[in-house]
Amino acid sequence: MPVNYATPAPAALFPVAGVRLGTAEAGIRKKDRRDLTLVELAPGSRAAGVFTQNRCCAAPVTLCREHLAGDGSLRALVINTGIANAATGEQGMRAARETCDAVARLLGCKADEVLPFSTGVILEHLPVDRLVAGLPAAQADLAADHWHAAAHAIMTTDTVAKAASRRIDLGGKTIAVTGISKGAGMIRPNMATMLGFVATDAGIAAGLLSQLARMRRTRASTASRSTATHRPMILSSSLPPALRGWKSMPPRPTGPPCVLL
Repeated sequence: MPVNYATPAPAALFPVAGVRLGTAEAGIRKKDRRDLTLVELAPGSRAAGVFTQNRCCAAPVTLCREHLAGDGSLRALVINTGIANAATGEQGMRAARETCDAVARLLGCKADEVLPFSTGVILEHLPVDRLVAGLPAAQADLAADHWHAAAHAIMTTDTVAKAASRRIDLGGKTIAVTGISKGAGMIRPNMATMLGFVATDAGIAAGLLSQLARMRRTRASTASRSTATHRPMILSSSLPPALRGWKSMPPRPTGPPCVLL
């Protein structure tokens, strides 16, 4: 249980230009709860991430690493709770790929521009049919100010939704940084059971984005000595440096937000 922590109010979680979030009840494992989150990113968004160091990785982690191994371009995140799709073999990999394919068809992007995330119980197969059936409702719910709802939708055994947001004036421009996370009990070492998603509309060069994702501070949370099979932290950026006046940063193509996972 967090000490002296309260989830920020919805209005305290600032929208990030180029990022929209939607949630839905897909019935992944339990009924009557929002267990599916879709995050849509504007074309040109870039992402970097750090993941669990457990040698036994869940299928979504393996696929996320594959998709991020390219140029880092990203159009969507899809997150389900209830079933972790961990220790599920080749069927689990097929489920993760089918999830990305379905999101790509819905948003009109490429499957390798989608990152899948699953959290919940292990050794159970992901009901892809239910997940895919819930995607249109999540898409219909997409909005820039739905960070608060998303923070609740990604929870599993958490006792409180976790989120943070800041606005910063930099060089005459205002940028936003907003993030959500989940994880209870196991948060050590190196991500353990944590999922974290941070987005900013600051223009960040791709190389620097990767450096920020690997900073020790993103791995510093400690509670127990366990490393889970499926824990990432993602950072994304939605606007190029040129649009925010960060001329001292390495150049990167013009385009939308950055997401650090």
